Amino acid sequence: MQRAFEDVMLGSIELLLSVAELGSFTLAANSAGISPAAVSKAVMRLEKRLGLQIFVRSTRKMRLTDAGERYVDGCRNALTLLREAEQSATGAQVVPTGRLRFSLPTPYAHWRVLPLIAAFRRLYPQVKINIHISNQSVSLTSEQFDIAIRGNTPADSGMVARKIEDAELVIVASPEYLRAAPPLRTPADLAHHQCIQFLLPRTGKNSLWSYVEDGVVREYEVAGDIVCEEEYLGGLALARGGAGVYQMYRFAVEDDLKAGRLVELLQEYGGATRPFYLIFPRTPVQPARLRVFIDFLMDKLGA
Repeated sequence: MQRAFEDVMLGSIELLLSVAELGSFTLAANSAGISPAAVSKAVMRLEKRLGLQIFVRSTRKMRLTDAGERYVDGCRNALTLLREAEQSATGAQVVPTGRLRFSLPTPYAHWRVLPLIAAFRRLYPQVKINIHISNQSVSLTSEQFDIAIRGNTPADSGMVARKIEDAELVIVASPEYLRAAPPLRTPADLAHHQCIQFLLPRTGKNSLWSYVEDGVVREYEVAGDIVCEEEYLGGLALARGGAGVYQMYRFAVEDDLKAGRLVELLQEYGGATRPFYLIFPRTPVQPARLRVFIDFLMDKLGA
């Protein structure tokens, strides 16, 4: 059998990861106990094999190219899996290590996940986390994310979607707005109100509002002069300031409702929910850092 990777190449990959981590050929050389020239030669050997440039070098600084960053991330994951395979085979405890890249939408980030990260890090201090907060959908494969939280299941069969929860929606407004507003007794009355809207990044259309009538979840297209783009939480700040009526997740407005900054409306039509899913690649072997992160979130947030 022809070997795809020689020992010298695996050593070169380890040196490459050290350079990427330390940001310096000299520091990587000192760490490995070899000369900077030997480290440079190892990186050049990999660049020649790949036919691409891994680092952009200048007299003042050095950075990874886009292709180099993808290669380094892949190599880091591969070596982590190799170490975990050795630990598993020898019966040693597998310690989750490495960097986890995680994408999630703004409301779920601020009210659900970010408050839990410190507790996760106390359990797994060797796992480093890059957090990407955006309401835009991301590609886990092309954008090198390990896991994401989104409000819909992916069409890609290569992805796994695990539901975390069905988050309840509520319609709210500030007491200041309601003092001068017309009555609001049924969803049809929303047509006479300033309904703060959110433009969905995925479709380019305004988000429909949901309510429950006679046990059936219905969706309603509202109108208003203010539309928030990109930032879902902007609508909440507008509602607090008296700009109009807004539909938001209950978990995001609980404190405002208790403090009286916002008032829940149309309660008899409440109970509508939207789901949130953990999405991650379907692979034969999961890195330990991803496995423990999934278990942690499902334990803390799963219904």
